[in-house]
Amino acid sequence: MNITALHLSLALLAATVAPLAAAQDNYPTKPVRFVNNFLAGGPSDLLARSVAAVLQETLKQPFVVENKAGAAGNIGAADVAKSAVDGYTVLFGIDTTFTVNPHLYPTMPFKRSDFKPVVVMASSGLLVGVHPATGIKNLAGMVEMGKTKGLNFSSAGSGSPGHLAVEVIKESTQANITHVPYRGNTPAVTAVLSGEVDGGVLATPGMLPHVQTGKITALAVTSRQRSRLAPELPTVAEAGLKSLEQEVLYIAMVPAATPDAVVQTLQKHIIDALKRSDLQARMATLDLFFEGLTGAQASQRIDALYNRYGPIVKATGMKVE
Repeated sequence: MNITALHLSLALLAATVAPLAAAQDNYPTKPVRFVNNFLAGGPSDLLARSVAAVLQETLKQPFVVENKAGAAGNIGAADVAKSAVDGYTVLFGIDTTFTVNPHLYPTMPFKRSDFKPVVVMASSGLLVGVHPATGIKNLAGMVEMGKTKGLNFSSAGSGSPGHLAVEVIKESTQANITHVPYRGNTPAVTAVLSGEVDGGVLATPGMLPHVQTGKITALAVTSRQRSRLAPELPTVAEAGLKSLEQEVLYIAMVPAATPDAVVQTLQKHIIDALKRSDLQARMATLDLFFEGLTGAQASQRIDALYNRYGPIVKATGMKVE
C-alpha cells in the first residue's frame, strides 16, 4: 500500500470511528426500548417502568417499556439478542432466563454469551403459602403432608421461579408435590385462593393481601432475609430447611458487543434511580432488596445460580409443559 492509499484508509477509519465515539459519549440521542420478557403487571415489569420513568427524566429521552412474554422469558430475550449493539434495546427481566432456561429447554434461541449484564438491580424471595383447608401450619407440616398424601402447587408458568421452587422442595425433602403451571403470577395466586391447588411458592406481593385476610396460610419466605412486607414470617433457613433458599434476581442485560461507554452510562443512571427515595419505597412495596451489582460481580452472581440450578433441573427431570 502506497503512502497516499494509507492516508486515505486512515482518514476513512477516523471518519467512521469519530461519529461512533461521539454517539457513545452523547448516549442516548433517541428513544430507548426496555424489553420486559414477562407479562405486564409482574414485579420485573413494574420495576422496569419505575426505572424508565426516572431515566426519561434524567436523560431527556423517551424510555419505553415493551412486554414480550413467552417461553419463560426466551421470546423477549431473543428479541434483544438480535437487536443492534448500541444500547437502545435493553432487556429488563429476571435471572431464570439465563440460569434455568438453558438447562430446561432442549434448544435456545440465544446463547448466554450473547449478553452481558448492565446491573443486577435487586433480589427478592418468594412466599410459600397454602390454602387454609389443607390444615398446614408450617414448613414441617407441608413436607409431612407432601410425603403422606401429596400436594398440588401452582406456579406462574413452566420454568418460572415458582416452578423451580417446587422442584427444589421435591428434591430436598422427597415430598410428593405436583407442579401445576399457570399463565402468570396472578392466576397462580388465584388458584391457591380458590383451593384449585393446595399451595404455591409465589411472589410475596401477590400472596400477602390474601394472607392478611386469612384466605391463604403463609409458611415462610425463601430469601436469605425476612420479607419487609411480612417480617413476622420466618425464612426457610430459620424454619430448618435452608436447602429451600431461593432468590430471584432482577437484571438489566444488553447484547454482549454493546460498547462499554454505553453500558457504564446505563449502569450509573439505573443505580442512581434505584437509590432514589421514591424508587426505594416502590421496591419495598414489591419486596425487593437493592443489589446494585455490576461487571464481574454481576456475572459471578448469575453464574453461581446457573451452576446451582443445572443439577436440580437434571435431578428432578424438570420439564417445560
